[in-house]
Amino acid sequence: MTDNVVEQKVELDWVTRLADEVVAEAQRRGVDGPIVCASGISPSGPIHLGNFRELITPHLVADEIKRRGVDCEHILSWDDFDRFRRVPKNLAGVDDSWEQYIGMPLTSVPPPARSPHASWADHFKAPLIEAMEATGIEVRQISQTEQYRAGVYRDQVLLAMRERFAIDKVLDQYRTLEAAENARQKATGKGKGAGPGGGKGPKLTEEQAAAATEAERGSGAASEDDGSEGKAGYYPYKPFCTACGTDFTTVTAYDDDSHELTYDCTRCGHSETVDLDTFTNGKLVWKVDWPMRWAHEHVLFEPSGVDHQSPGSSFVVGKDLAPIFGWERPVGPMYAFVGIAGMAKMSSSKGGVPIPTDALEVMEAPVLRWLYARRRPNQSFDVAFGPELQRLYDEWDALNRKVADGSAQPGDLAAHLRATSTASGALPATPRPMPFRTIASVIDVTQGDEEQAVRILSDLDPDNPVTSTDDLRPRLDCAERWMLGYVPAEDRTIVRTEPDAELLGSLDEQQRESLRLLAEGLDEHWSLDGLTHLVYGVPKIQRGLDPEAKVKDPELSAAQRAFFVLVYRLLVSKDTGPRLPTLLLAVGADRVRSLIGH
Repeated sequence: MTDNVVEQKVELDWVTRLADEVVAEAQRRGVDGPIVCASGISPSGPIHLGNFRELITPHLVADEIKRRGVDCEHILSWDDFDRFRRVPKNLAGVDDSWEQYIGMPLTSVPPPARSPHASWADHFKAPLIEAMEATGIEVRQISQTEQYRAGVYRDQVLLAMRERFAIDKVLDQYRTLEAAENARQKATGKGKGAGPGGGKGPKLTEEQAAAATEAERGSGAASEDDGSEGKAGYYPYKPFCTACGTDFTTVTAYDDDSHELTYDCTRCGHSETVDLDTFTNGKLVWKVDWPMRWAHEHVLFEPSGVDHQSPGSSFVVGKDLAPIFGWERPVGPMYAFVGIAGMAKMSSSKGGVPIPTDALEVMEAPVLRWLYARRRPNQSFDVAFGPELQRLYDEWDALNRKVADGSAQPGDLAAHLRATSTASGALPATPRPMPFRTIASVIDVTQGDEEQAVRILSDLDPDNPVTSTDDLRPRLDCAERWMLGYVPAEDRTIVRTEPDAELLGSLDEQQRESLRLLAEGLDEHWSLDGLTHLVYGVPKIQRGLDPEAKVKDPELSAAQRAFFVLVYRLLVSKDTGPRLPTLLLAVGADRVRSLIGH
């Protein structure tokens, strides 16, 4: 890559611009030590592809900073000391009996039945950790359960309690603003319900609107707790009851001199006075906890979702609360939601939403990284697991070709670089990346018979045949899992076992001639390119044209379509199917001849 290309890339790449901003912010603040980029994820349920943006956005920025030789660290705060809010519906191994754990820390809740993990939190962390390893995302993991229970934040907790009146004053201003904004939106009909993620958007069906509402309620952030003032005053600290383990507690008194705190539990009726100099079974409320952690970890970059940046929400409020802990709010762009084609905004409170490891079942790691790297954080997009996946691979392969021949645009070149490598090195790639749709078609026709599939794929390029299945992996595995796991049975291709005698008997002379020309040309044209020329050339020959001639003729196009339909019907009893040359290769010359009556 030339220096000129690098300079052009810088102008168009959103990652570079954010990295520039973060480095400049570190210089402005006179930060001594590594630049810290942060992600925060609550393992309250399946950590889906929307949550993945919370992780990969700081990763890309931190990675760019590291590429420049600047000391940088990406931390992942597991919000596993958050309360268990509700029992997700339709989640395997979970039933209504989990209601008893509502209000407990996520690390104190049992995992779904038959899980090998120790807790609810660990169960949902594990797939994301696996996805991070596969996609080259390196982080320092921080468990908030471990931090709080080890007393790491003790000084910050005591500071927050000492400054509770100042904190309450700040929060009260935003409570007023938030109430006013909600009233305005209600009056103008421009609330969040306008579309997935707020603002203008497509009109939702009743089912999608319900899912979006559930997502808002279940995200954790949307139900942010600021420790609103009770009868005994405002307190930014929430203890977990030592008797029942839940946070259905109310602080009734606090002594600033002795640090003794008294609370009542509405769940079990327990009352207790504890000493915050030694008590570690509680945490700061979220709107105070987040800015406290910015200060403790010296965070300079942390993005957040739309629900964190609405009026009165945690990121907005954090601007005024962070200075209480001796820090400034970090650079924090808003990122838009990521959905699944045909679904409302994903919510981790609901079961069944695809997670990164699901995507990695059918996408090579660089392809998944590319989905996020090629779009600015504030651009929403859908991840598709249906037929669109084939088009995604086509686009990715086209980009690879442009990168290889030097014709890629600077912005695309930058996204490709970030998809295929990190500061630590290149990510694994498929040595022989044959077209995904071709591999999938062969897998489809062979019903997942890998040995037969590889034999057919070798015929695609007889001059350079595939010698090992390792050359086709991981793309071969991705295509196989997609075809056998995501394509509906009614869309699968079933090759006929016997000729369609009735259809063959009804053919006219022109149709019989076209099949004769096809049968006679199979051996001579037995390669993907050769069969492509053959099937397009048969109707040309029948019209007295040179089969190599490029002719734009509506009648010829209609004749070609009719010929294709005839062959598809004879082979798979449908009007369409996999690309015809690929299908012919997969079926085999002898069987093709038999099925078309030759």
